[in-house]
Amino acid sequence: MTATRNDRSMTGNGAQARPRKVVWLHWLTVLCLLLAAGLIFARDELDGRALRQWLLEGHRHFGLLVLLLFAARVLVRIRVGRLAAEGQSSRLLRLAAGITHLALYAVLLTLPLLGWALSNAEGKPVHFLGLTLPALVGEDEDLADNLLDWHQDAAWVLLALACVHVGAALWHHFILRDGTLRGMLPQRRR
Repeated sequence: MTATRNDRSMTGNGAQARPRKVVWLHWLTVLCLLLAAGLIFARDELDGRALRQWLLEGHRHFGLLVLLLFAARVLVRIRVGRLAAEGQSSRLLRLAAGITHLALYAVLLTLPLLGWALSNAEGKPVHFLGLTLPALVGEDEDLADNLLDWHQDAAWVLLALACVHVGAALWHHFILRDGTLRGMLPQRRR
């Protein structure tokens, strides 16, 4: 499918902007990931059971928002179709970018599901916007230990992939000087 002229406009520097929905879902995902990480790191540094529980609930909510945004991103990408490549990257670099994006999507799906299952295995219900979500797994202390390790490992994988992603964006911007980074920045409506 093709995007409308409204969705794909030129940036101020003449670079082809990505569809607006793709851009906003990208940056909303980044925001939710940063908030989820910030809340869980803050929780580890603070005392007080009520405050720590509140921070954990916030972490869970932002993690579940990442899961919802993942679903929205997949639907939008199916609707928008293949995005045009910026610049003159080699086939090998385009393949590496594609693999990195697939890995990012896989972790964006897996990480919140692991967290949800972890809470269930610990015997804790998962609440989201006032709803109690169904349990993915039963209460099991050994499984909870494994899920905690997997959830933390997946978070580190996400951090590594995000660093590669940011590094590639900066490489495109400062070395290749193409419009890849500018095309992913939110544009104001005219």
